[in-house]
Amino acid sequence: MTISYNWLKEYIDIPESAEEIGKVLTSTGLEVEKVEAFETVKGGLKGLVIGEVLTCAKHPNADKLSVTTVDVGADKPAAIVCGAPNVAAGQKVVVALPGATIFPTKGEPFTIKTAKIRGEQSEGMICAEDEIGLGESHAGIMVLNTTAKNGTPAADYFKIESDYIIEIGLTPNRADATSHIGVARDIKASKNRIIKWPAVDAFKVDNTSLTIPVVVENAEACPRYSAVTISNVKVTESPAWLKNKLLGIGLTPINNIVDITNFICHEMGQPLHAFDADQIKGKKVLVKTLPAGAKFTTLDNKERTLLTTDLMICNAESEGMCIAGVFGGAHSGITENTKNVFLESAYFSPNYIRKTSMHHQLKTDASFRYERGTDPNITLYALKRAALLIKELAGGEISSEVVDHYPQPATERTILIKDKNVNRLIGKEIPREEMFAILQRLDISIKDKNADNFTVSVPPYRVDVLQEADVVEEILRIYGFNNIELSETASTDYLAEFPVKNIDKYKYSVGQLLVANGFYEIWTNSLTNFAYQQKHNFKFEGEPVEILNKLSEEQGVLRQTMLFTGLEVCAYNINRRQKDLKLYEFGKIYSRSEGKYVEEERLALYLTGNIETENWQRKTKAVSYYDLAQHISNVLQKSGLKDVKQENIQDQLLEYGSKLIFKNKEIGKLGKVKPLILKDFGIKQELFYAELNTSLLFNAASPKLVIQEVPKFPEVKRDLSLVLDAPVKFDEIYNLVMSTEKQLVKEVVAFDVYEGENIPKGKKAYALSFTLLDESKTLTDEVIDKTMERLMGAFEKKLGAVIRK
Repeated sequence: MTISYNWLKEYIDIPESAEEIGKVLTSTGLEVEKVEAFETVKGGLKGLVIGEVLTCAKHPNADKLSVTTVDVGADKPAAIVCGAPNVAAGQKVVVALPGATIFPTKGEPFTIKTAKIRGEQSEGMICAEDEIGLGESHAGIMVLNTTAKNGTPAADYFKIESDYIIEIGLTPNRADATSHIGVARDIKASKNRIIKWPAVDAFKVDNTSLTIPVVVENAEACPRYSAVTISNVKVTESPAWLKNKLLGIGLTPINNIVDITNFICHEMGQPLHAFDADQIKGKKVLVKTLPAGAKFTTLDNKERTLLTTDLMICNAESEGMCIAGVFGGAHSGITENTKNVFLESAYFSPNYIRKTSMHHQLKTDASFRYERGTDPNITLYALKRAALLIKELAGGEISSEVVDHYPQPATERTILIKDKNVNRLIGKEIPREEMFAILQRLDISIKDKNADNFTVSVPPYRVDVLQEADVVEEILRIYGFNNIELSETASTDYLAEFPVKNIDKYKYSVGQLLVANGFYEIWTNSLTNFAYQQKHNFKFEGEPVEILNKLSEEQGVLRQTMLFTGLEVCAYNINRRQKDLKLYEFGKIYSRSEGKYVEEERLALYLTGNIETENWQRKTKAVSYYDLAQHISNVLQKSGLKDVKQENIQDQLLEYGSKLIFKNKEIGKLGKVKPLILKDFGIKQELFYAELNTSLLFNAASPKLVIQEVPKFPEVKRDLSLVLDAPVKFDEIYNLVMSTEKQLVKEVVAFDVYEGENIPKGKKAYALSFTLLDESKTLTDEVIDKTMERLMGAFEKKLGAVIRK
């Protein structure tokens, strides 16, 4: 919720700064999320003045430009080149002087500089309204009808205001704080000050020339309905002070009547609605629900289908004019042609408004307040306040008696408070008189005082104070949470159990990691086609589990690998031109061994197609084994597993690949799926697959986070190119590096591997990048060179490498 600091000060004395008030409000439970400076026009029109065009002539070197001299209140006129077609001598204009930064309605801000334009000196800029954020028009420069002195700051002329905007993260229970006066109440209670409510004593009925009766047919949905008419108004633009207030809190001014209703809503939290009285058929208002399925067109020109719980404001013919408390209608609102106004101020049931707002997905300032609960006892005050403002800003006269349908007035809530419970819940004994003073500043009156308890009366607008604990919370938040001293000893009524590792949470965290890296989760059927493994005579650990009452041969056995059902999904997507796939699945595989059935948790990853979509900025490339290996490395790192070894694997499903070993247990495998398997599924592109034992991963996973200080000294990068025998794997290179220079080498990355032209047959070239770091001092060139020499010697001696220069 947004509060204007300047506006707030109109209701309560605030010597504190906006930042200090933010801290006060946060301490009372109205958490202030930010306080930021605001100007009704961005930049505040600083450096802009009112000027007068003295001369205007065609630019000698440009047909569409003019050379002018402008009196800007300085010792001599300013020479300004202007491109506007409507510039002429004698005009009063807005001039941006050199050094001023202007903020256009659209586009980026820029600073005005003295410059030569087509050979003519230009010492400023004559502005159009969109160039300085005052409007949308760019038809020409702004021509002012004013006698303002030349050199008058534009900010003064346009009444630009500076303010601070306070953003409050309002919790749903604090319906009482949805307005400036509502927020002022908390400052009043915290600082013991007085709220200055606007006077409405001047309200009086001028005549009864436009009386519109109101019939409330659904009093449950509308416990109170107040209304009055104002005749012979003139709908115009609002004055600057009103527009500035609305702009400050993020609202767009519309016209003086509508702006007043919005102003009252944010001033005291009471939504109002103004109808064009001449559009009310039969000059009668009905507050009722309509039959289910009835159609109604709202202010945004969308047709809504109503529910029987949607409360409507209708005319004498039971035609809807407004969804009560939520949104106005397309045909009954205020327009520039409106002459007579029917002004509504009501209390609607929060339950009804909440259902309607949710069903129609309409969230408005009115519904925001009504569904939380407004003050039923403020409707008349708000009505009179708005009527007086309408008379002041739009003219007219009060042309009816006030309608006030309030058959069952809301009463104050009485709650018994026990002193011992106050002290127990707060954790400190607060003197009774101080408690009573706090409650009275909160408009909660004290009724009965006994030796060990007392009774309070809570006003209806405090919809969140329902029981004793709520009253205690009110005392505590104003007394100050920071004023409750901490005990010297810590205690608890019970010992909490240490958290137990949860496999579901583990799988969720791994899944989130994969999703963050572009994977999509799939769920496939545990039943698969036995023909997939029969065709190639694949043998898995244990015997297959065949379904006795199988529905089809295609779903005749429980899967013994995650691969086949995943390939079905890949084929389905590839056949529909979704060829770049990154998929993962948590599932189970099944087998039977020695008469017992076995279930095992698995995590499967599928990678095929291109790494990313090609576009004009970059070309893409096909995924590789190493891309899959990196994602598996991320999963292992997320699981907290270190020292996982990779070994080459000969697998019936994989053309080539590796198995992962942790503490002498195989926890998974990864590699490229054999083309003959892909052919069975109609897949004509390479596909990489990994299958991890989720249970083993989870049991080995460590939830501990190791945090270390950021190194104080810089890293050094060095590259090296080697030609090695083709069978040499990167793991051998990595292990050799770590055994040779583990202290200084922190990372080894193979950024290119090449076999082919210019490389002898049976050989391949590795391009390696080394990251070196000494955590105790800065590395010198001498140390770096000796380290790289030792590494090159080790490569030559132990791997038979040829170092490429």
